[in-house]
Amino acid sequence: MLSWTQATAPIIAAFLGSLVEFVEALTIVLAVGTVRGWRPALLGTSAGTVLLVVLVVALGPGLQAVPLNALQLVVGLLLLLFGLRWLRKAVLRAGGVIALHDEDEAFARETAALRDGGAGGAGRTRTWDTVAIATTFKAVVLEGLEVVFIVLAVGAVGNMLVPASLGAVAALVLVLLLGIALHRPLALVPENTLKFAVGVMISSFGVFWVGEGLGFAWPKDDLSILGLIAAFLLTSLLSIRVVRRQTASRAGQAAAAAAAAARTGQEA
Repeated sequence: MLSWTQATAPIIAAFLGSLVEFVEALTIVLAVGTVRGWRPALLGTSAGTVLLVVLVVALGPGLQAVPLNALQLVVGLLLLLFGLRWLRKAVLRAGGVIALHDEDEAFARETAALRDGGAGGAGRTRTWDTVAIATTFKAVVLEGLEVVFIVLAVGAVGNMLVPASLGAVAALVLVLLLGIALHRPLALVPENTLKFAVGVMISSFGVFWVGEGLGFAWPKDDLSILGLIAAFLLTSLLSIRVVRRQTASRAGQAAAAAAAAARTGQEA
């Protein structure tokens, strides 16, 4: 029988290590769910969770042989592509190049589709969103595998797998409670602002995981994600200013050309 004194250290170590990974996964799931819809986001999350359970049951300690670096590299590249795509569109909308999404019109369209029994195409697209499903699936699988490795590493010494697992489960419960508390406030944020924030965050996670996959030693480990977020945010805000100036300049040139053409027509 293990004493609490023996079990405390692995419980705390697994709890803290798992908490970081679960929070990173929660960040992506909340962001994707709020922007793209909760059904596809939760579908991807559920699929990733099922795959993790199957892997743990089937492989157990053999998961230590999985090449995590290769997985981090692939997932990081995919998330970076998704994040930059969202960020680009958000910057162009904020800069006036692309029209802002009409949320009232979208709400009316979704309401009409629901009133008609969900036959509308928008409803189907919203339910099966490949980008949302793939993004949350990859995030959950990657972070979940890291949690499994943490539990195995912490519990491998002294037969402490059970206490380490308890620490990881406690971290999961805490993060789930945070997700329930945070998802409603996020839904009140304007859509383009939220897409901008999601693009910044997912791009930052993508760069971080690509670096991890390539063996790069990030300063302060996971805390370096905050520096990446700040860098993406600053670059994107500067890009919005540049795009706005270009848009205003083109609008001014178009107005001047129209005025000149009008004067020429009057003189003729």
